Amino acid sequence: MMTPSKYKIQYYMPPVECNDWVKKDHVDKAPVWCSVDLRDGNQALVIPMSLEQKVEFFKLLVKVGFKEIEVGFPAASETEYEFLRTLIENDLIPDDVTVQVLTQAREHIIKKTFDALKGCKNAIVHVYNSTSFAQREQVFRKSKEEIKEIAIKGAQLLKDLTEEAGANYRFEYSPESFTGTEPEYALEVCNAVLDVWQPTADRKAIINLPSTVQLSMPHVYASQIEYMSKNMKYRENVVISLHPHNDRGTGVADAELGILAGADRIEGTLFGNGERTGNVDIVTLGMNLYMHGVDPELHFDDMPDICEKYTEYTDMTVDARSPFSGALVFAAFSGSHQDAIAKGMQWRMDNEPDRWTVPYLPIDPTDIGRNYDADVIRINSQSGKGGVGYILERNYGLNLPPKMREAMGYAAKDLSDHLHKELQPDEIYSLFLSKFKDVVKPFDINGVHFKQEDKRVISAEVNCRRGDEPFGIVKAKGNGRLNAVSLALKKKYHLDYELVTYQEHALTQLSSSEAIAYVGVQNDDGKIFWGSGIDSDIIRASIDALLTAINNMYAE
Repeated sequence: MMTPSKYKIQYYMPPVECNDWVKKDHVDKAPVWCSVDLRDGNQALVIPMSLEQKVEFFKLLVKVGFKEIEVGFPAASETEYEFLRTLIENDLIPDDVTVQVLTQAREHIIKKTFDALKGCKNAIVHVYNSTSFAQREQVFRKSKEEIKEIAIKGAQLLKDLTEEAGANYRFEYSPESFTGTEPEYALEVCNAVLDVWQPTADRKAIINLPSTVQLSMPHVYASQIEYMSKNMKYRENVVISLHPHNDRGTGVADAELGILAGADRIEGTLFGNGERTGNVDIVTLGMNLYMHGVDPELHFDDMPDICEKYTEYTDMTVDARSPFSGALVFAAFSGSHQDAIAKGMQWRMDNEPDRWTVPYLPIDPTDIGRNYDADVIRINSQSGKGGVGYILERNYGLNLPPKMREAMGYAAKDLSDHLHKELQPDEIYSLFLSKFKDVVKPFDINGVHFKQEDKRVISAEVNCRRGDEPFGIVKAKGNGRLNAVSLALKKKYHLDYELVTYQEHALTQLSSSEAIAYVGVQNDDGKIFWGSGIDSDIIRASIDALLTAINNMYAE
């Protein structure tokens, strides 16, 4: 039974108004990215990655373009320790990549972490302790001063061990459970840590403000970040980092508003993997920047490959509706959506604009390795003429007349509904042929002989039959070849229709290519029946189209 009364607000607003972030409407440059897939993401897996999988995942992250990668918690397990040693001893860390290691603010854990780092060129040592009211009261049962002292001692030990090692490691501090900490107290602790480190322009400190558990709406988090940014000591030499989790489903919003509020750096994972509901999804964040014309400084141009490798290494899947990366995020099944996309794509071809503005497609799918044919227009029982027409035109070069496209759309909808499945392009083409080309009964024509009577009149001898009767010759005159054949059929079989549409085009640009003709005939009730013909001879193609349309009208 749900009991709302057992819950209350657990977050704290800044002591002063902090709403300057509201005045900004977009993020204009990429933040510093830090992948935590190999630590936070890995510890959230049912079966954590093996050493070999972690090495391959590390290589993937480097390929994507991450310059800061949290590789683990070396003191937590032998696998974590060995992974870092493997990267260092096998020289797998590029010179322009900094690895990050996590440690609690506890002496023996910090010392083991430094043992694991021996020989590492570029490293960030990330130390944390929890500062929230709930943790102070329930877990540690310590005062604010005692909790702050833990942070100060941890910061001092990092500094001392780095000097002993003769290294130039950078430092990061996180007041864990920041979102449940009074902002004034979080600031006090962070400033105390910074007083120990004394950051400089050439060796900046990182203060990471995690949404360890989301407790508020995103605008509250933004105000908390702005307060910290405005009041933090040594601000010009401090990188403010965010580590948003996704408990309320607003990790991306937290990150974006947090950047507007002053943050410089984001810690997250590919596709949002992480504890509980996960971390912020860096793919979504980066692609959100991209669709606003901002270079995310990460390489997502082969998204299918990234998804495939991610699944291989983690045994996690990328949801079909996951923004930008999911298999169906560009797919349009709705008829009206398909029609708009098809017209938008045609508009681009006709106008060659500099900017991407296709309806329903926030970005060009091909930018990230998706395919128009396989990923955009998808046909099922909800689809319409626009989508079906787009598939036939793009895949098979068929430019159906508008009313014929509508008839084909209904045919595809009916078939999909009957089969209870999505139709593939080859199935749609086969349906087109069976419905509007290869209809050979009840009428058939074995051959036609034409004679030009004068400038305006052509006579036709049509060798035709109905059903199983023998072929016979019928003659008629018309104002064109197709008209003469039509009048001959009407004359012999007393047919009653009007030829209302005729259209033709080449199927390729080659001079010897085949052509296709489309014919629509209308009965007394105003209903139009369609046919098509394909042949290297456009006259033969036109006759076949007429015959198919008539056969569809008089089909038994």
